[in-house]
Amino acid sequence: MRTYDFAPLYRATVGFDQIADLMDRVTATEGNANSYPPYNIEKTDDDAYRISIAVAGFSDADLGVEVKEKSLIVSAKKAEGEDKTYLHRGIATRAFERRFHLADHVVVTGASHVDGMLHIDLVKEVPEALKPRRIEIANQKAIETDVVDAKAVN
Repeated sequence: MRTYDFAPLYRATVGFDQIADLMDRVTATEGNANSYPPYNIEKTDDDAYRISIAVAGFSDADLGVEVKEKSLIVSAKKAEGEDKTYLHRGIATRAFERRFHLADHVVVTGASHVDGMLHIDLVKEVPEALKPRRIEIANQKAIETDVVDAKAVN
């Protein structure tokens, strides 16, 4: 396993200490990365995303989607009690749990299960207070001129 030195990052930035935590989480799960079930993450608009997960063989009742502590947790567990004898079993319906770490202000707006695909829609909603705004710069000479003119009139 690789280790990274984030000291140069800390010298040139302020408030990015969460990046080190994120990198630790990614590298910790990198070695035992599970590719089941396959999924796509697509950007559908400037601030909108969609996660599509292949969940063939699972019904709506078998699937769970939950947001907890900045993480989107998708899980599935097939109901027990199937008395089938398979000659070949190529469709995996084993239980899984897939986690996606969400950035600040990313919210899940909905989920749908269509044609064996679970689609989860997300939107980044930045509050007005955090959006960039332009600050007007007052011209000091113009203010002093207006004051002088006001005194001259009286």
